[in-house]
Amino acid sequence: MVELHEISEGASTSSSTHRRGYDVFLSFRGLDTRNSFTNHLYNALMNANINTFLDDEEIEIGDDLKPELESAIKASRAYVIVLSKNYASSRWCLDELVLILEQRKTSNRIVIPIFYHVEPTHVRKQQSSFGDAMAEHRQRMEAETDANKRNKLAQKIDGWNKALTEVADLKGKDANGRLEVELIDEIVNHIFRRLHIPSRFPLPQLIGMDDSIEFVTSWLNDASSHTTDILTIWGLGGIGKTSLAKYVYASHSHEFDTSSFIKDIDRRINAKYNGMLDVQKQLHDSISKPSSLQLDDDSIYTSMIENIVARKKVFLVLDDIGSLDQLDALLGSNGFHPGSKIIITTKDASLTESSELFKLNGKLRHTKHLLEGLSLTESQKLLCFHAFTHNDPKVGYEVVSGKLVEYCQGHPMAIKVLGRSLHNRDVTYWEGYIHRLKKEHDSPVNNVLRMSYNSLPLENDKELFKHIACFFVGKDKDVTLTILEACDKETRIGITNLIDKYLLSIGYDNELMMHQLVQEMGRLLVHEESLDKPWERSRLWGYDSFNVLKQKKGTGNVLGLGLDMRMFEKEKLHVSLKLTTEALSKMDNLMLLQLNYVPITGPYKNFPEKLRWLCMHGFLLKSIPSDLPLKSLVALEMSYSNITSFGIFYSYPQRLHKGIKQLLGSCSKEKRLLGSLKILNLSFCEQLCSLSGFVQFPALERLILTNCTRLLEVCESIEQCDELVIVDLSYCNKLKKLPRIIGSLKNVKTLLLKGCKLGESRIEIRDQKFFTISLPRSLVRLSLEDNNLSTESFPMDFSSLSMLKELCLDSNRIVSLPNCVRSLPRLEKLSMVNCNMLMSVENPPHTLTYLDLKCYMESSLQKVLFDPKMSQLDFSIIQRPPPSLFEIEGMVKVQPLADVEENLLVGLGWTNPDFLIGRRVKTSYYDGLEESEIQMYYEFGIFSTIYGGEDMPHWITNRNNGPSITFTIPSSPNNFTGLNFCCVVTSCYAFNSGGRVETSSFPTVSYGRLFLPVIIINNITKNLTWIYHHCIDNFYEGCLTLLSYWMFAMNEMECGDQVTITVRNFYYDMDKVVTKECGVSFMYNDGDTDEEEDVLGYKKSWNHIIGGDLTAFQSTTGEYILSRTRMEYRGVSLHGLGFGLYCGQGARFKEKFKFRAFSQRASCIREDTP
Repeated sequence: MVELHEISEGASTSSSTHRRGYDVFLSFRGLDTRNSFTNHLYNALMNANINTFLDDEEIEIGDDLKPELESAIKASRAYVIVLSKNYASSRWCLDELVLILEQRKTSNRIVIPIFYHVEPTHVRKQQSSFGDAMAEHRQRMEAETDANKRNKLAQKIDGWNKALTEVADLKGKDANGRLEVELIDEIVNHIFRRLHIPSRFPLPQLIGMDDSIEFVTSWLNDASSHTTDILTIWGLGGIGKTSLAKYVYASHSHEFDTSSFIKDIDRRINAKYNGMLDVQKQLHDSISKPSSLQLDDDSIYTSMIENIVARKKVFLVLDDIGSLDQLDALLGSNGFHPGSKIIITTKDASLTESSELFKLNGKLRHTKHLLEGLSLTESQKLLCFHAFTHNDPKVGYEVVSGKLVEYCQGHPMAIKVLGRSLHNRDVTYWEGYIHRLKKEHDSPVNNVLRMSYNSLPLENDKELFKHIACFFVGKDKDVTLTILEACDKETRIGITNLIDKYLLSIGYDNELMMHQLVQEMGRLLVHEESLDKPWERSRLWGYDSFNVLKQKKGTGNVLGLGLDMRMFEKEKLHVSLKLTTEALSKMDNLMLLQLNYVPITGPYKNFPEKLRWLCMHGFLLKSIPSDLPLKSLVALEMSYSNITSFGIFYSYPQRLHKGIKQLLGSCSKEKRLLGSLKILNLSFCEQLCSLSGFVQFPALERLILTNCTRLLEVCESIEQCDELVIVDLSYCNKLKKLPRIIGSLKNVKTLLLKGCKLGESRIEIRDQKFFTISLPRSLVRLSLEDNNLSTESFPMDFSSLSMLKELCLDSNRIVSLPNCVRSLPRLEKLSMVNCNMLMSVENPPHTLTYLDLKCYMESSLQKVLFDPKMSQLDFSIIQRPPPSLFEIEGMVKVQPLADVEENLLVGLGWTNPDFLIGRRVKTSYYDGLEESEIQMYYEFGIFSTIYGGEDMPHWITNRNNGPSITFTIPSSPNNFTGLNFCCVVTSCYAFNSGGRVETSSFPTVSYGRLFLPVIIINNITKNLTWIYHHCIDNFYEGCLTLLSYWMFAMNEMECGDQVTITVRNFYYDMDKVVTKECGVSFMYNDGDTDEEEDVLGYKKSWNHIIGGDLTAFQSTTGEYILSRTRMEYRGVSLHGLGFGLYCGQGARFKEKFKFRAFSQRASCIREDTP
């Protein structure tokens, strides 16, 4: 039987507080590790909010363990045993070990041995220093003249030997060959997950920030139910503002109804035109139900956020606010629900009080906290922590480490980078490093980061880095590579080298990412090319671009220039620039040009002829000037422009309007003015009506027209673009005709038609007029997301799309899987996210490797059926099974018990279940309460039903009071086929008439649910364990009975096996449910299976059941985790799903989960099961 102990969460720093209970008890030999490894481990545990006991007495007095230590051991939830060289020489250490292992046996406590530079074999067999220590203990025993004391000591020595052998057999951590800092982080994270410390993620380790942590924590705890508190943390970039905010958020986010951490705001907003919308959407969706709305007005999002925070007590962290507009757009001006807490990190402390929020006098309390650099002592600790993995410099490094600390001027990021760079380097290398740093005349941070840049092996890589730092951070990687390859840069190897040096990373959406300080360092390198004459530099951006263009001082040195006039608007600067094209005439080598929202006058022939990338968002003219040199251009980006039509019209002049013919003036038919163009981006050009003349850009690969809301026609000359592979027409919702000829294009592989309102029209496939557009045969990826499509809107035949591999049907009014989708012979990925009207998906193509049916709103899904030939696939579904009539084949089936065939019930041994007919039970479903008749559930080879009350069936004859039962499976002349397990669980709380909990401690809480516990079946004989969490995990009942039948394979459960079944509360409901009684009964066949129909045959054909393929459900310590959450949240760890508490130490899932509905070896399940 497992005892559950409630442990207080208060932190402790000494043994004097042992009565409060601990998360972890440290057992160690002070002589070996008190001032090194154990001290660092203790500090790391405490910093992670893990309440840890460490004995602060060095001298052992007396033969027996002192009472304080014994009490602390019994009051701890986990134990870390640091087995060092002299551990066994301490009688107290050995007594601690014996008591700890007793707690492990009796209370299922967690034990983690650390083999600190000792061999596990030496511990197990008491050899080497452990053998010497035990020999000394025996000599002391033999020298004892008092017979009683000698006998007592002999018994102790015998217990010590057994304990050392036992602890050496446990799975632990070996310190040999490991960086101690990494080992400590691994231990802390392991304990953090196993004990479910109340925080969303482990706390970052912060050195030298104790005062700031105490200040912010005190501010957070100083709560008023009538006000909202706002804290502004400000200071230099890289000083630790974000780390401090993360620490506090991780410690306290669980205390609030709703919490959200939005990082890197300023950079994300400035990286793209609609960056503000992206950040607002993330904030909105993290504190409310995600919205599928496509908004282009940040004021609407602001209003939506205001409405949410007015109703909920929230804890928000807005990281790196860069302007007043950002703050106003994210927080609005209407205020917050009383008791809310807002943390803002920024480099500008004046922003917060200037916001619209502070017009609400009396409703807000504002506090500022300046985060400054570390002191010399703290800097030394941080440097040594990363360079030596302890707090003090090694012998011989005292002077050189002091010089480095002084150089960094207390900047944490610089110290951290230095420490990691110098790890395991000798003193000579350190001295040379300092010498190189002192040659630089820049800030310490940039100098430190520059060392990584200088280590790049090729000049190509350095130039590539500077191009990206100046112009392409946040841009799509593939687009950027296409542009820079045209600039004669080797990009494939170069990008890899930058990533390897931590100078660049690739984001989730394939965007190039660079730490802000790294980007600033890269731009500083360019700045240093000419400190006083920017026109002599290789790259210009921002104010320097503005001044050089205004003064017309451009030279042939300039390779790239970027200017976005919106930066002046953001900074409330009233400047004007009427750029004349003459300002560009001397920049003969200019290849990269970005002129966003810049008014331009003059002849465009002055534009440089070597241009490879021209980005002119917000271009004011309605057409492209005829004298613009375009022959070398590879990428043209003119988003948010006033262009009404685009094209060069020579192939089909008879079909064009007279006014459009003048678009680019006259030129010969033979001259391809855009012959090198590969990327054309006209997204958000709301005036664009037509696109023509594709014959003039035959190299085109990407055509991006998303949100061209007035686009009516794309000319059929597009058939001339043999290299075109990507076409994005998302939200071109007035597009009346995409010519039939596009279907004959040879190489278009990606077609994105998101939000095009195709549900209001029909599709044309070949000669059948179903849509007014044709679909290319070459398509590999197709998106029809958010098109208001119903099942009937689809064409009858998709057979022409024989190459299609990816199909997105998200956010449509589909009720069932369209027949045409089933006919796709090569379809690998199918997404139907947020199709909230979807009721069934039956027999999708068996070629699928990815199927996404997630729905973040109330779902209608009732049935998912698979082709038996279906191969393994990534299957994503977040779907709480409804109270009745629900099936995901191979995963779960729910049906009314009254509808279950009688012969199936007989096969389970469920005789006379009539007493359940007519009963009803209340369950929680989405935001409502559902009452339904009693159901039969099937998952993982387990049949179950749940009903209110304490009525155990009469045929459950083996019973035991409490949450566990141990038994031996009785022998029988017939074959054992399975067992029935029944338990009665009751809530610790009474329910009032409104379904709310009433207790003296919690007068009224906002829920009244009874969460079903976890059932753990342990076959002791065969060392097999199954941990089962029911698919319906919560009910609105005061008392429930759960009846379940478990099928087993021959090699998993047999007559004579000793078995223990334990019921344990799930981790988030530890103290709210009590198991009153458990019981079992056993099922055997009668040997006459040839004449009986195998009523369980279909159920046994499922793949992921006991006796089937549960490899992806098995932990590395052997347990099988039987929970639907393993299927729904495939990327979440075993601990993240909440099952670490029930598994062995260090447990994780053995394999990634791949879903297969039906087993290929169904014979593994016993065929003679009735």
